[in-house]
Amino acid sequence: MYNRVLSKMRPDNLSSLWAVAALAALTLAAGNAPAQQTELLTSFENDDQLRLIVPRDTRYEITGEGATDGSQAVRITFSTVKWPAFFFRPDAAWNLKSWGEIVLDVTNPDDEQVTFSVRVDDDLRANGTVYCRTGSSSLAPHATQTFSFPLALSGGADYGMKGLPGWPGTRSLGSNGSWQLDTSHIVQFQIFMSSPSRERTLIVDNVRFRAAPPMEGIVDAFGQFTGADWPGKLHGVDEFPWRLEEENQQLAAVPELLARDIYGGWGEGPRLEATGFFRAEKFMDHWWLVTPEGTLFFSSGIDGVRPQAPTYTKEREQMFTWLPQDGDPLSAYLTSSTVDFHLANLHRKYGPEWRPAWREMTLKRLRSWGFNTIANWSDTSVYASGIPYVTTTHYGGDFAYIKAGSSGIGDPFDPRWEVAVRAALVRTIGAVTSDPWVLGHFVDNELPWHSGVVQAVLTLNMAESPAKQAFAAFLRERYGEIGALNQSWGGTFDSWESLGAPKTPLSAEAQRDLPHLLRLMARRYYSKVREMVKEIDPNHLYLGSRINVYTAEVVEAAAESCDIVSFNIYQRDLSAASWIAFAALDKPAIIGEFHFGALDRGMFHTGLQAAASQEARALAFRRYMMSVLAHPSFVGAHWFLLYDQPLTGRTQDGENYNIGFLTVTDTPYPELVGAARIFNDEMYWRRVTGEMDLNLGGSRDIRPVAQR
Repeated sequence: MYNRVLSKMRPDNLSSLWAVAALAALTLAAGNAPAQQTELLTSFENDDQLRLIVPRDTRYEITGEGATDGSQAVRITFSTVKWPAFFFRPDAAWNLKSWGEIVLDVTNPDDEQVTFSVRVDDDLRANGTVYCRTGSSSLAPHATQTFSFPLALSGGADYGMKGLPGWPGTRSLGSNGSWQLDTSHIVQFQIFMSSPSRERTLIVDNVRFRAAPPMEGIVDAFGQFTGADWPGKLHGVDEFPWRLEEENQQLAAVPELLARDIYGGWGEGPRLEATGFFRAEKFMDHWWLVTPEGTLFFSSGIDGVRPQAPTYTKEREQMFTWLPQDGDPLSAYLTSSTVDFHLANLHRKYGPEWRPAWREMTLKRLRSWGFNTIANWSDTSVYASGIPYVTTTHYGGDFAYIKAGSSGIGDPFDPRWEVAVRAALVRTIGAVTSDPWVLGHFVDNELPWHSGVVQAVLTLNMAESPAKQAFAAFLRERYGEIGALNQSWGGTFDSWESLGAPKTPLSAEAQRDLPHLLRLMARRYYSKVREMVKEIDPNHLYLGSRINVYTAEVVEAAAESCDIVSFNIYQRDLSAASWIAFAALDKPAIIGEFHFGALDRGMFHTGLQAAASQEARALAFRRYMMSVLAHPSFVGAHWFLLYDQPLTGRTQDGENYNIGFLTVTDTPYPELVGAARIFNDEMYWRRVTGEMDLNLGGSRDIRPVAQR
């Protein structure tokens, strides 16, 4: 199999040859151990290989445009539906336990960059959340690239990180989804796209299984990848002083953007009534935030303004070339199971008492870059600093809890839930009720607002679930007798007390009922949270729960109670056509999270939206923010996060995304900083004039304003 793959690669494709040569060397060194070979699945050369293919909303043809040598490959055209996909499905499940990744050569024959994803399923019940993992990347026009999908399990050992290092010449797709993937039972994998705006095409060749790259010694003393070099990589502690001096000079040249008032509002724009606190108001057919002084305000912010990013070391010690030893001052950032390279680097850069210096530098950066909001997940030490901020409330307690898939929600019909939420709100917002710098309050995050939570409620014990009692009362009023419900749902319930989940597949009547139950639950939730927020703090805005599942009934319920409806929207941009129904609600909205990542600066995963390079990431930021600015319902958007996540994965879920404005060494990405300065500098007059410049080209000057 190895020879067959090699024979399809031209000698001038050095990156591909390097990857195969590395594998060959490992194979020889390991005595031909099976786990270190490459096994070809299909190069689309014969009918037997084509039996694996199952298209869905895609067309394909076998073509002589092989991704590496012009030999036989498959040309796939993806339709303009929500999830067009091209499946590889065996007659019997694959056992890939001996392999570390799925590899494929991909060509983009189009004139525009294309984004695509790969999903691997260990059960045919996979739905995008469970029994599967998904990775994504993008490919420049007319480019060819070898991509790898990390299975993450190799010989049964989980690496604890969503993106893994790739072999030379390979770009990793990363991996999100089920933490455990049964690689001994892979039933299918697919190449798919998400709602392409027009038909898009990929040419795919040499689909194969391959050993995972070596994991020993991949992290240096600063938390960076040892296997590559790139602009901005830190090579020694002696670089910190001159880097700090250089950045301070840049920040001093542009300490803040012009035409702003003290809150970051449009100082040279129209003046509305000054009420002393932030509010939302419609002006010139657009929703706006209005500052306490009455100036127009568009919230451009960054999430996660905080100095903390631990990663696990336990049972992964071989990954690290250095860890602090006893007696080393940096051992303060090492526990029995974790290390925080980010904090260690702040200590190295700013000194043992680094926190005040970090805070001062962070605030200088935000002002110079033009951001006017300290957004969700941020450290309270940066509040009350002359930059507007939001609060975030989460809570726990002894109340009924509804588990729905990998997440859940407190039962909003349970009085004990109200007690817990109120107590948490008193702690988080009770002390800031008179603070004019508070933009508003978020409560909760990305709750499972979908039909699955309704069906989960219906499976609970009636006596122990206030939500189920409320559902039963609603259905009883709707149907009267239990027999009428049985007839509609195809059920066999003896009484309302024995009510359970409808049979699957759902009848048409049950499909119509579930959204009503979801609306009932969402209305209860949002109205109760609003009631408690306003009871404790009547002066500030209730910003909702940062919705990431956009069901119409939930959005409508949120709009009834939230001052501003918040969404986390991980897309290439905000499509105006997709938000026509929301605009009809005549309610303001704000985006709590979005980001883009690339793999050209030593990181292993792009995050939820991939870009081809740091330059492309900067342009993607600007395009996204322009699309939000152009929509009359939206009053802001917040980038997730300030810093890259740890190279070897954050402790809670293994995310290791290139999604920061800053690296683990506290080094800015100049491309992204430049794009932010330009957008933030222009956003107010662009929103008023409507000159959005959405179709950006590569010639846009994205250097810092002071350097243009």
